[in-house]
Amino acid sequence: MKHTLQYTALACALAQAFSAHAQSADTPIAQVLVSASKTSPERASVAGFGDAALFDTPASVVAFSRARMQDLSIRSSSDAMAFDSSVSDAYNAVGYAEQFSIRGFKLDNNSSYRKDGLIIPADTQIPLENKERIEILKGLSGLQAGISSPGGVVNYVTKRPTATPLLSASAGVSERGTLYGAVDAGGRFTDTRFGYRINAAGEKLRSYVRGADGERSFVSGAFDWQISPDALLQLDLDYQHKSQLTAPGYQLLANAVLPPNVSAKTFLGEQPWARPVDTVSSNLGLRFEYKLAPEWNASVALNKHWFRRDDFTAFPYGCSNEGDGYYPGFCANGDYDVYDYQSTGERKTPLGAQAQIQGKFNTGALRHQATFGLSYSTRRDSAGKYVYDYAGYSNIYQNLIVAPAPGQPVTGPVTLRHLDRERGAYVQDIVALSNRVVLHTGVRYESVRSDRSDHFLLPNVALVWRALDTVNLYASVAHGMEYGGAGGIDTLNYAMPLAPKRSKQVEIGAKASVNTTLELAAALFEIKRGHEYTDLNRNLFVREGEERNRGIELSAQGKATPQLSYMLSATALNTLVTGTTDASINGKRVADVPALKTSAFVEYALSALPGLKVNGQWQYAGKKAFQEDNRTFVPGYHVFNLGAQYGLKLAGVATTVRARVENVADRFYWRDVSPDLGGYLLPGAPRTFALSAQFDF
Repeated sequence: MKHTLQYTALACALAQAFSAHAQSADTPIAQVLVSASKTSPERASVAGFGDAALFDTPASVVAFSRARMQDLSIRSSSDAMAFDSSVSDAYNAVGYAEQFSIRGFKLDNNSSYRKDGLIIPADTQIPLENKERIEILKGLSGLQAGISSPGGVVNYVTKRPTATPLLSASAGVSERGTLYGAVDAGGRFTDTRFGYRINAAGEKLRSYVRGADGERSFVSGAFDWQISPDALLQLDLDYQHKSQLTAPGYQLLANAVLPPNVSAKTFLGEQPWARPVDTVSSNLGLRFEYKLAPEWNASVALNKHWFRRDDFTAFPYGCSNEGDGYYPGFCANGDYDVYDYQSTGERKTPLGAQAQIQGKFNTGALRHQATFGLSYSTRRDSAGKYVYDYAGYSNIYQNLIVAPAPGQPVTGPVTLRHLDRERGAYVQDIVALSNRVVLHTGVRYESVRSDRSDHFLLPNVALVWRALDTVNLYASVAHGMEYGGAGGIDTLNYAMPLAPKRSKQVEIGAKASVNTTLELAAALFEIKRGHEYTDLNRNLFVREGEERNRGIELSAQGKATPQLSYMLSATALNTLVTGTTDASINGKRVADVPALKTSAFVEYALSALPGLKVNGQWQYAGKKAFQEDNRTFVPGYHVFNLGAQYGLKLAGVATTVRARVENVADRFYWRDVSPDLGGYLLPGAPRTFALSAQFDF
């Protein structure tokens, strides 16, 4: 019954899509469909308080449009981040939550991910079926977002109703039998003041990690009401249920050696009593816009998010079978302790709201674009007492079945564990000093009431110079703030958060846009913040010294010829820890940050066979330090992917068939070297295949 209900909405939508077209299909004859639309979005909102041209934005911003996500077979945030060299995985475990770092700083799950500019937690896979764009702001976002990681912000822009009827369906198969289907429908009602956009999806998950399987279902709706020519009311809501067994990572053997000869397909949590991590997430968004005058607009926006998780894992940690044991670390022969981890009833219910006025005016010869705004957000986290009991031991080369932890472990009761409120007021003024020089100034006042209350000012200043009609140069200084970390379970100050900490960034950059066929960007930056770590001598989680990340980002995209398009990016990072009382980490690199990472994607449209495009992608990441003291480095890796797409008219329906092979060489590599939870190594996917079809009616 549960399986039937999961796919009811999707099955009905698919049936409606195909039956609606059946009446107009006269013949099953296939015709070639050639598409040459530009898929790179020219505007984004993540770096300011409204859509702005990327070329004129004095920050490093990347955006993936819906068309680009379709062409690149992007169905998850992880798929998208693979095309940007500044973004890396950060304990991005199969079946759990997609977590990332930008410019070497891990994003905060509670503040660095946004939906239409308002906070949402990233504790499960964020659905893309109802998203028009993914926007990535790299670097500090204190002015734009208040409290957030210095790495940046990822913003998901919701699809809105379309002016003309839209109906699209897609289906796919991949990996060990993952099945996927989705529908996207939009348009206007009989009364054209009202519009709708409906998305539904269902997925049977069969991971490349054998046994880490599950299912996912999703449905969303977005509605617009044009109350008057000057007033627009928007509503959106979505619901997702995902249930999947989580594939934990590896630890060093004897806490010193990388595990040799292991397979990315091995499921370390494979126990008969292991259960899927079950998550339910939903959003309710409201937005009202009103045109006050020809050059002035007001808006009020709100988003309420609900998140629930029941977490069950046969969790590998440490070694008790050799000598005094290793904690963390697996045994030298590959044995590891298995713990029965259970945490039920976890809840997060953040609320974000924003009100602002934007307008243009002149003061003498100066032209201003001003924004005045107020923001409010609150986050309530609830959880019960978790179970973490020793069950036995297994081995990374030969799975051993162990009995669940003895006794009757009970989680709960669920109580409020964390409550914080943020109130902000911000102002931004973009002043055209001349036809070629623009000054961006802004400041946010943020007040935080949490475990520790605080308030602070976050200024942001940038200068843009139009050196040529096709070239912009900019320089910026920004301040940010983020919540302090908390000690792990083995520390004396376990779960006691440190005070919020400030970060600073200086950045200079250049952008070029030539005839819409060539887009270039370069950014040179330095980011500093206080360093947090566990002082083993005192067994305390402390903030001492400073992290300093210096780097350069380069990107290029466009068309080399009418048939050959490309998307290239490279990021070089120099990270350094200084000023701590622990001499073993001073002068060392920050863990899990490669010194060089690149991504290159090229696509060629075959003239001999119109409608057919073939593509290839190369990803490279340099070696990464595993520990704070850099005792162990994890080797870098190269990954090659191949793909193709063919567009045709099938029975009058615009159809696009896509095929993709990832990790063509089937090379083993460690894609994620996370210091979280004592330090874990997560393998990259082996060679995998995917095939999909998209039908646009």
